[in-house]
Amino acid sequence: MTLSNTLPLLGAALTLQELEATEGLLPFVRDRDRDVEIRDFIPVGALSPDAVAATVARARRVFGAHGGRVGIHGPYEGLLIDTPDPDIRALVTARMLAALEALALINGARQGGHMVIHSPYTTWAWHNRGTAFDDSARMLEATHLCLGPVVRRAEDCGVTMVIENCEDIDPTERVALATSFNSPALRVSLDTGHAHYAHGRTGAPPVDVFVRAAGASLAHCHLQDADGFGDRHWQIGEGTIRWPSVFRALAELPVLPRLMLELADARTILPSARWLQAQGLAE
Repeated sequence: MTLSNTLPLLGAALTLQELEATEGLLPFVRDRDRDVEIRDFIPVGALSPDAVAATVARARRVFGAHGGRVGIHGPYEGLLIDTPDPDIRALVTARMLAALEALALINGARQGGHMVIHSPYTTWAWHNRGTAFDDSARMLEATHLCLGPVVRRAEDCGVTMVIENCEDIDPTERVALATSFNSPALRVSLDTGHAHYAHGRTGAPPVDVFVRAAGASLAHCHLQDADGFGDRHWQIGEGTIRWPSVFRALAELPVLPRLMLELADARTILPSARWLQAQGLAE
């Protein structure tokens, strides 16, 4: 099944170690100037000055002649962007700003960087919409307080921040959240495996509906396969996601989002790319 004469170009989300150590990945990325997402700033401690300096130096060496867009996955472990505690909020904001500065150092004059952050919407929150425990308004206000300075800094840096679905059941909630900032620097991401988990376990719609719900706000995708039970990050083709329907929905968008293969084992990135190529879905 071929969607068009010009197929979407795949990128990869992985650590610098995985990129350099996994056979074939550097040529895969460099030969077509594919989009890359660095995952080195996720672990706790990865944004200390020494750690940032080492990661930035390594990334600048790896991407010195790379013509594609380079982004990062922002920190998220223990860092809720809708936290109600102002002291914790200040820490979350500081971590996000530090990640943006690290990305700016990596890219220098390179344009088109992105930073992934996690959605604040949970299964519990969705099931309490309309009850006495509905905290939608608080979540919106707290997220604006937390991300306001970060979004303004992203505008200055020319970075697009994208809110990735995690537990999201309603695919429109984080779209509305991003839109409420009225900034070109904040849009949304789709993780196919997360959406498939939510569809299989919590009654969310299927993955292609997540794509259509995001529409023009969709700037980024994590492509992973899964079984609808958990967050698998399997090789594409090993799970039960209906990939033709996903790519049909993507083809309807006015601009294709950057498509990042984000897999549990970096060695399955190339087989996943070959599988999608064989299906006539991407290259």
